Amino acid sequence: MNVSPSGGQKVLLSAVMKTRSTIVTALFLLGTLLAVQAYGQYTPPPPPPPPTPDQTAPAGMPPGPPQGAPQGPPAVLPPQQLDSLVGRIALYPDPLLAQILTASTFSPEIPDAANWSNQHAGLNGDALANAIQQDNLPWDPSVLALLPFPQVLQMMAQDQGWTQALGDAVLAQRPDVMDSVQRMRQQAYSYGYLRPNPYDNVVDSGGYIEIAPVNPAFLYVPVYSPAVVYAPPRPGIVVGLSIHFAPSIFIGPAFVPFGWSRPGFAWGTHAIIIGGAPWGRTWANRAAYVHPYASAYRPAPGPRVEDHHAAAYRHPDEHPR
Repeated sequence: MNVSPSGGQKVLLSAVMKTRSTIVTALFLLGTLLAVQAYGQYTPPPPPPPPTPDQTAPAGMPPGPPQGAPQGPPAVLPPQQLDSLVGRIALYPDPLLAQILTASTFSPEIPDAANWSNQHAGLNGDALANAIQQDNLPWDPSVLALLPFPQVLQMMAQDQGWTQALGDAVLAQRPDVMDSVQRMRQQAYSYGYLRPNPYDNVVDSGGYIEIAPVNPAFLYVPVYSPAVVYAPPRPGIVVGLSIHFAPSIFIGPAFVPFGWSRPGFAWGTHAIIIGGAPWGRTWANRAAYVHPYASAYRPAPGPRVEDHHAAAYRHPDEHPR
């Protein structure tokens, strides 16, 4: 049996629908206002000072304990999966990206390094470099190289599955990984998101997009959404505000022993360059490879020195606040 609403019920129903429509409209306008305010409140970090001659010099160190050997090589990833894998880091400056790719091949060391970096967040520059040596840290140089970047290590530690998958791909199919980085950069550039800025030079070099710090001693970690920068701009998206930058990280001569000596890429030959030499660790030689650094920091025999269980612990190089 069909029951039709009375006249009074129709009036009440119409009023309810209008009220719901008004609420939805109000919520949409409020969300838009908050988004606009958020863009307006973002203050980019100041650009780096002009570079001085020879801010970095060749040096190096051997890798730490080899990563545990999994049973059999990983499955070869197709281009689409590789693009998704590297999207979150493809727009990082070349020197930092090179260190992330090599460090990912030592994924079991990342969580411990991230904890150490967070515990020493108040240290930077020479004080941080001294702490690395004084604490007798045993990790691979590519992992030590990321200690000045706690936000990067935290991202890698919080998503260990992603970090291990990236490391396996770097070891087993490095040329494909580097080609994927270039595809993602080309996409971001074609849509207008990737452009030169006060922190990084974006250069098309022989068909390859290079992202080089304006000053090699100051690195800025870009913050962006892969869902935004690798897609055509949608209504309401402000292209120029879609990539933000975290405050600068100073990488001076004190970090040269930890792998910060001209890291980058030879894109045309699919080589990762660390310390002026191609980084040759692969899936086949991963347990035995030693990178040919001219000189090296080597941890002393024995355990790490530091004890973070002490409540009043303060590192020798950390000044009271």
